Amino acid sequence: MPLEGPKTGGRLVVAIAPGVRLTRWWRPGLPGSASESPRFQSSKAGAALLCRPGEPPGMRLSPPVPLLLGLLFLQGVLRPLRGDLVFIPSVIRMSGPVVSASLVGGTEDVTVSLTQLRDEMGLLPVPTCGELNNETGDWSLTVTPTVNSLEVTVRLKRDLQSCSSNETDPFLEAPCIVQTLLVSAFRNTSCLAHLLIHVEIYANSSLGQNASENVTVIPNQVYQPLGPCPCNLTAEACDIRCCCDQECSSDSTALFRESCFPGVFGGDVNPPFDQLCSMQMAHGVPDWFPFLCVQLANSPFLGYFYHGSISSGHQVSFDMYLHTDLKDFSDFGYKQGDPVMTVDKAYFTIPQVSLAGQCVHNAPVAFLQNFDVQCVTSLEEYLERDGITSAKIKNGAMGGIVTPKVIYEEATDLDRFITNTETLLSTGPAPRNVNVEEHYIFRWNNNTISEINVRIIRAEINAQQKGIMTQRFTVKFLSYNSGNEQEWSGNPGYQLGKPVRALSTNGTNNVTTLHLWYSAGRSLCSTATVKPILFGENALSGCLLEVGINENCTRLRENAVELLDSLVQVTHVAMRGNSDYNDLSDGWLEIIRADALDAGADPPDSNVSGICLDVPAQLNIRILFSDAGAVEGMTQQEILGVETRFSSVTWQFQCGLTCEDKADLFPISASVQFIKIPAQLPRPLTRFQINFTEYDCNRNEVCWPQLLYPLTQYYQGEPYSQCVAKSLLLVSFIILAVFLSNPWIRIHKA
Repeated sequence: MPLEGPKTGGRLVVAIAPGVRLTRWWRPGLPGSASESPRFQSSKAGAALLCRPGEPPGMRLSPPVPLLLGLLFLQGVLRPLRGDLVFIPSVIRMSGPVVSASLVGGTEDVTVSLTQLRDEMGLLPVPTCGELNNETGDWSLTVTPTVNSLEVTVRLKRDLQSCSSNETDPFLEAPCIVQTLLVSAFRNTSCLAHLLIHVEIYANSSLGQNASENVTVIPNQVYQPLGPCPCNLTAEACDIRCCCDQECSSDSTALFRESCFPGVFGGDVNPPFDQLCSMQMAHGVPDWFPFLCVQLANSPFLGYFYHGSISSGHQVSFDMYLHTDLKDFSDFGYKQGDPVMTVDKAYFTIPQVSLAGQCVHNAPVAFLQNFDVQCVTSLEEYLERDGITSAKIKNGAMGGIVTPKVIYEEATDLDRFITNTETLLSTGPAPRNVNVEEHYIFRWNNNTISEINVRIIRAEINAQQKGIMTQRFTVKFLSYNSGNEQEWSGNPGYQLGKPVRALSTNGTNNVTTLHLWYSAGRSLCSTATVKPILFGENALSGCLLEVGINENCTRLRENAVELLDSLVQVTHVAMRGNSDYNDLSDGWLEIIRADALDAGADPPDSNVSGICLDVPAQLNIRILFSDAGAVEGMTQQEILGVETRFSSVTWQFQCGLTCEDKADLFPISASVQFIKIPAQLPRPLTRFQINFTEYDCNRNEVCWPQLLYPLTQYYQGEPYSQCVAKSLLLVSFIILAVFLSNPWIRIHKA
């Protein structure tokens, strides 16, 4: 750094690149006047510089470094516009042990090297290119190729703990490492791009320290608040009048113990409930308080204890766990909803559908709970379930075991279960069997299982076949003395979710209920199965009928009528859930068929090919029901009537750009609707009830007609006689409490 004329002026020369030098002149001002601002001049046209003359020393960069930063920054802005090689970013201020940048542009045959710059008397050396250097003292350079770029990583090799002897000091005034690194990209010996890294790393930097392995205890705020001492406002200091502050010594707390902050702010975040029996010594407690106070009993037999949870840095898992701690009470009999157990103290599982709609393959079977589900799986991911024939299930009695009886059947139509199949050119290995349907029938007797019958429908496919398979799993619990699997749907009224009972007086079939379609695969009517209509559940189902462009309209109507009539092959429907099939007078209602279609009477057809008029497309089933009383407080519902009605549409063949002679899909559907009819017509409102709505429970928060709710007609939880008996017992307790109260004792003494 040559200086000329220290009093009359000066000059500073900095070499920043081959052929590029920056010259700085300054001239001191006259006494009493401000000095003239320094002037800069570059030895090469187009070179520019950003700097701050007169910047104070300390944490700022040394004078030559800002000059180099400005030039590299300007080159990093202009080079991408010309498509040259450039670092992004071109200047980095490094405060941790690792830093990365991207080298973009023409990266073919480009070599990257690392150099540590040393500021000698304010003059930075000229960068040299052509020598590969990836290890420079305490630093290492790693280059990772990516798409159209190179990822350059500079890493500190030595440990930062050796910088400071006092590791407890969280912050140091002076940095531990202050260096300047230059990453150069060159081809042969020609420099193409530079990355300037200014390093300032402190000894106890959070990036250099190892993360603490201590976990933070976060209590459950329902049982223990997160902030147990709200008045503790100052860290590592005692807050005056804050008696819950753990940083206050006993001597300090004794000075203001009588003036502690009250309430929640003072740390009383869980005040005792006023109605606790332990608060009976409080002032103003009435005489009847001991009879109606609340007694708390924390016992492991009553529930679980909650002492908060430990929050660590572990990743949250969303896997579904059934029960890790299996509780087996099957030796003393099953209750409704209890899981069915095996002799290995494990759950007997059958695939079921969860609330999220996903298929859970290891879901336990609940006692006395029927289900009928479908699971869609890929043939490539299909795994055969464990052998059902070897399963040994506890029957609910001490030491009792039930072995399932399994019957296998072969599937006749694979298109109903497997779709999106791929054509195999070679047969390959031996074929394999897959289960497409599994039907389980459990026979129960009181709280035990007496018999298990399983019917499995399987299909034989190629070992390498690919596609989507739809499996069906059904579970039905039947009484041990039921002969033909026909269970009651209620006793006497219908229960929600039970099949609607029906029969046919024609004697041509043995159908016992109404049906809807249960489509699978391509949803074709030719392969669709049926499911029963369940009481109280509105539903809509359908299937697709293949029709050609030259389809005969009369035959199309006949096919549609036949498909829709197949859902209602009965003539009568049971009013109650326990109507006798052998006695037609035991509450059986004839189905009303409105607008019954006659396939023989054809409407006038259209003369245009591909169009048919008045084609039956929808079957509407309406079921009227009402409340018919109550048995032991449970409302009983019965069916009042069933009506079926057809809806017709005009079918037209759907053509694309050209009408080709290929099959079109004609949708037909069926819907069921349950309509509740009041047992008695509601009493009309009076003029007073219309104008004054304060006694209307539907439009007010306070319902005066239901003041004594257990004694009113609205309460149906238990028989009315039990409600009256319990009410009289409560009244007797109140009278006894009144006679034992303080005013009556005073009157007696007087």
